[in-house]
Amino acid sequence: MVGLPRCVFRLLNPEISPTPTAYSSAEHRPIIHKPLPNTSLWHNDLGVGDEEESPDLLLLDPKEWKVLGLSHLRYKATPAQIKVARRVVIDRKKVLKHHPDKKAGLSHTTNDDAFFKCIQKAHEVLTNVERRRQFDSVDPHYLAIEEETPTAADFKGKADDINFFFKEFVPVYENEARFSKKTPVPMLGSFDDSKEKVETFYDFWYNFDSWRSFEYLDKEVNEGSDSRDDKRYTEKKNKSERARRKKEDTARLRSLVDLTLSLDPRIKRIKQEEKEAREAKKKNKGGISAVDQKAKAEEEKRKAEEEAKKMEEEEKVARAEAKKAKAAAANAAKKARRQQRAAET
Repeated sequence: MVGLPRCVFRLLNPEISPTPTAYSSAEHRPIIHKPLPNTSLWHNDLGVGDEEESPDLLLLDPKEWKVLGLSHLRYKATPAQIKVARRVVIDRKKVLKHHPDKKAGLSHTTNDDAFFKCIQKAHEVLTNVERRRQFDSVDPHYLAIEEETPTAADFKGKADDINFFFKEFVPVYENEARFSKKTPVPMLGSFDDSKEKVETFYDFWYNFDSWRSFEYLDKEVNEGSDSRDDKRYTEKKNKSERARRKKEDTARLRSLVDLTLSLDPRIKRIKQEEKEAREAKKKNKGGISAVDQKAKAEEEKRKAEEEAKKMEEEEKVARAEAKKAKAAAANAAKKARRQQRAAET
């Protein structure tokens, strides 16, 4: 039975006695169990917990979160939690249980050796940012959730059910948000959101910039093949498949946003509010209230009356002036005639 190099195992598990050079001799020597150190890290597991070990655990992909007892956290697991899961919850519990050296005298199966290697593989993958993202992009747990994404048929007869809309779509966008290159990511929000907030949400998601990739699903070159042609062909095929899956994922997300927009009760509310505002503006002639409109009419009437009165007074003065001028002209003519008669006599 082949295990990890002794130096690696000692670095990962300093509290366990040194392993022999060959596991085959382990059944002939006593097993030494040393108590676990009482450290603060042991008591504070950062929310990792102790996940129950299922019989089919060895059938899982070594990169699966459940291997490290993190299936309840998955992509939300922090580097510190992964470290805790490996060193405290896993290494100090399950490795003590499954390490081939510890069970060589009790069992003659290779499952324990496979489990030990599985733990190491899971840790290597999940602590590598790029490889972790590749797995998170196609995490089977969330792929199954994507299959349950709401459809238009689910809303048949529930178009006016506001609570149902948010119940169905809020968790969908929370899951999709993890792929965004930009942060913070606007969430769906609530029914009372303003028009500006709703527009910001749809503008962001219609221009969603995703880091999601599909390298994890690449096919490997046939085992044992050293042909460069086979390698180039496989790489070309993988590149084509990644591009196809990326295009399909982009179209899937676009369809999701389209469906959300078509069913969003806030859009209906906003359109109704805008319609009412336009009607009120039209009814009040430019948006002037009835009180202001009456006051304006009275003011215009007063000004018209004052203008008419002013014109009437001006005409009256003009008539008086004309009358005076006419009288003065008659008096002047009468005086001139008297003077002329006096001169003739």
